[in-house]
Amino acid sequence: MPVPSLALALPPPLHEGDRLNSAEFLYRWEAMPDLKYAELLDGVVFMASPLAVDHGTIHFDAATWLGVYRNRTPGCQGGSDTTWVMGSRNTPQPDLFLRVLPEHGGQSTNQGKYGSGAPELILEVSGSSLSRDYGIKMKIYREAGVREYITVDLSRRAIVWRQLVRSKYREREPDEDGILCSQVFPGLWLDPKAFWKGKFLPVLERGLASPEHAAFVAKLSAKRKRK
Repeated sequence: MPVPSLALALPPPLHEGDRLNSAEFLYRWEAMPDLKYAELLDGVVFMASPLAVDHGTIHFDAATWLGVYRNRTPGCQGGSDTTWVMGSRNTPQPDLFLRVLPEHGGQSTNQGKYGSGAPELILEVSGSSLSRDYGIKMKIYREAGVREYITVDLSRRAIVWRQLVRSKYREREPDEDGILCSQVFPGLWLDPKAFWKGKFLPVLERGLASPEHAAFVAKLSAKRKRK
């Protein structure tokens, strides 16, 4: 009796440009354990492209910035290159996210081992992915309800911080001291000029020492205790 071929039992591999739904995308991806990066945007599969040193170093600094905030803000969670299920046609893999955990009143949930819905904040380091980050991904994040969307634009050395207001993104401007301040995560402060020099921690520390951040931490703790 012939032995069934293992190849026949496996789903087809993912390819750039495949048109799938989220369930099929995840089914095929999970059958490719060596594949580290792929995302489904408006029903179309996008694969990884080579990343420059500039992208990696800026990604590292942005992750440090968000990571320090998360470490000092119980009830929040952050992550890098994490898959999010945002409906039947969208499964993006943003560079970085920051969210309020569901048990502390956050708007996102988990779908198995993946995130589901919209984390409160997403950050994309935009180099070779610039057209997607400013185009289809911004549309997906807006429609999903990501409340703050930051693009770190490598070509222009610019940080674009958007806030969701009445279902539309509005770009935030620095305050009179040149500081960008999150409206969703009190105390998450950034000096956009200093960021490019790797000097972002002093301003963040000021934000973390603010009464607004202390009140936010207390609020997250209170929501947890009520459940």
